Amino acid sequence: MVEKILTVISSFIITTISRFGYTGIVISMTIESACIPLPSEIIMPFSGYLVWVGKFTLFGISLAGAIGCVIGSVMTYYIGILGGRPLLEKYGKYILITHHDLETADKFFAKYGDSAIFISRLLPIVRTFISLPAGVAKMNFIKFLIYSFVGSFIWCLFLGWIGLKLGEHWNIIGVYFHKLDIIIGILIICGIVFYLYRHLKKH
Repeated sequence: MVEKILTVISSFIITTISRFGYTGIVISMTIESACIPLPSEIIMPFSGYLVWVGKFTLFGISLAGAIGCVIGSVMTYYIGILGGRPLLEKYGKYILITHHDLETADKFFAKYGDSAIFISRLLPIVRTFISLPAGVAKMNFIKFLIYSFVGSFIWCLFLGWIGLKLGEHWNIIGVYFHKLDIIIGILIICGIVFYLYRHLKKH
């Protein structure tokens, strides 16, 4: 089942980029950064393969990928501000998120937001969803834009370079990143469990 889903996703990515070129990369990475499961671990290595065959340049695909990331991230950021924040302030208590938790998040992003955004853009899974809490915490928008772009450019450059080096074998990278996704997913689940345990114990 998972393999069939990945096949469909890969087919969509390959078709979009092959048909629309750099714009296809922007579209694909916009979708990925808008919290929709379209993995950059397929988008950018395939784009790197197209650099290998001479259709694109490495800088070009990295820039297109970063632009797409920023567009999708801004959309998610504003969803966090306009939708997520009011909902959490009103109903957060039902999922153990208090006003104190929101204030803590605000202080965290005010103090460490630039580093958090930059580092998150270099991590699978986390990079896709970090914009939402940044929006909820009302992180400085200009800093959010800058560090999102820089971190995303490095990520896209790295994946594109791997695709370039692997050439026609670009798709084997997905196996290794899938294992990394599992590790990060487990860490996220552990964090959620710890958060719930701490709050339930407190109450």
